Amino acid sequence: MPSMMIGDKYAPLDSLKGRGTVPTEDYWWGLSSLNPPSWNTVDELQFYSDRMLTKAQVEEHGTKDSCWVIISGNVYDLTDFLDHHPGGSAIILRYAGQDATSAYEPLHPPGTLERYLSKENCKGPVLIDQGNVKVAKRKFKEGDPIPLMLCMNLDDFEKAARVSIPERAFVYFHSAAEDKVTFYRNQQDWSRISLRPRTLIDVAKIDPSRRIMGFQSSLPFFIAPAAMARLAHPDGELCLVRAAIKYGIPYCVSTYSSVPHEELASHVQPDTPTVLFFQLYVAKERSRTEALIRNAKRLGFKGLLVTVDTAVGGKREEDELFQAQIAYEAGDDDVPRPFYASPGEDAPVLRGAHSSTLNWRDLEWIRQEWGDAGPIYLKGIQCAEDAEAALRANVHGIYLSNHGGRQLDSGSSALRTLLEIRTFCPHVLERLEVYLDGGVRRGSDVIKALCLGATAVGLGRPFMYALGAYGTDGVVKAIQSKSQSQAYLVEFSANSLSSLVLSDEIESTMRLMGVTALDQLTPDHVNARQLENELPRRLLGFEAKSRL
Repeated sequence: MPSMMIGDKYAPLDSLKGRGTVPTEDYWWGLSSLNPPSWNTVDELQFYSDRMLTKAQVEEHGTKDSCWVIISGNVYDLTDFLDHHPGGSAIILRYAGQDATSAYEPLHPPGTLERYLSKENCKGPVLIDQGNVKVAKRKFKEGDPIPLMLCMNLDDFEKAARVSIPERAFVYFHSAAEDKVTFYRNQQDWSRISLRPRTLIDVAKIDPSRRIMGFQSSLPFFIAPAAMARLAHPDGELCLVRAAIKYGIPYCVSTYSSVPHEELASHVQPDTPTVLFFQLYVAKERSRTEALIRNAKRLGFKGLLVTVDTAVGGKREEDELFQAQIAYEAGDDDVPRPFYASPGEDAPVLRGAHSSTLNWRDLEWIRQEWGDAGPIYLKGIQCAEDAEAALRANVHGIYLSNHGGRQLDSGSSALRTLLEIRTFCPHVLERLEVYLDGGVRRGSDVIKALCLGATAVGLGRPFMYALGAYGTDGVVKAIQSKSQSQAYLVEFSANSLSSLVLSDEIESTMRLMGVTALDQLTPDHVNARQLENELPRRLLGFEAKSRL
């Protein structure tokens, strides 16, 4: 076996390959077995051999700011390479200051290091006992709060909220009407639309921006109205407005926001890259509704969404059971109490928290009270007939929604309603802005909606789960826009990709679909036959005009 002299002693050359040995300055020729394959000139070998390191020296560089790793007996400074690594920085940081040979060699062909690193990145060989390699580990156990970095999709935020926010909050956000048929249909229907991608198209540069309710948004979705966020987090809806401002997307504020409307509006200035819209619940007393509208105008809300699907409240059994349990534990016997009416008056409407008399004629005084403060939309449209009626009512647009399945059970998903409109009155899609929500959990769901004629999409529950579990940081991660995220300064950084959720899915879907702008999406990009076969065959006063 060939050998080399080191400090008046001999050692097998094979023992040097793949690991360090005793430092030497006199006999650097033998260190050629340690040198990376393409770095083999005499001068380079001399320079390289003069830099023999100890394990203790390497361990001093075990952070993101100074990240050295050992690979096959050599020490490499990967600090500047972290954000360039196609596999992400996390796997490198796991071995920061340690030996990464066992993780590196099975995945990388010879010459990979030389292809991506300069000679200056190689710090020299190292003396190390490979039988005592330590790898930093943090273990996550089931039932523990889920670390934010482990949330890979919107469903993960729900899982995180389930184990971290108060039960009262989770039950309120999660509850839906009766048997939850509508609730589950909202989510399941998206998977019944298949995408039809085009290929061999330059998609290096794409534009996911969209005009929403008259204002520019960096992404084709907005934060839908949802109430009582402070049940889950002390900052409540402030988390939503902060994230909306950060990424330039609209936020539609609920009448029942747990943070005062004045406080939310104070965060939006003329130069702020977002706008607030107001979701109006029409009260039983007209004067109260008028006061809500006037206040929204005064605070600068840019659009009014009139909620039309709450003539009564839905029977949300999960939430009602939770409240009944609390009452039972408090000693309440829950004796049914009859509803009494004064002579000459009608009995109160069961579950009638809002106006049960709201009708198309009421839109006139609502429009008059709102004036020219911004566009008006009807939220809660669930059939083609009402979409057509909304067009005749001269509103700016419609918002297809079943209240997240919290109102009428066994109803249609907003996606089905969109298909119904496209089939029986497609001219509505040409003349009105059409928004929808319900069950959207993937960026591909957003793209499907846009293919079928929606202007943009709203999301509610996922953001409530995100703020409950992680505050503003959770909502930011759920949105995270590539164009405005510092994590995305380096292209193809997989570690940055792991920080993105919805925007990443939207942009990836656009590229894989072969489109560079959202206005290129058409019904030809989807196959909706499964859902189309379940639409009504005929509607009174309508003739099927379009089937995909």
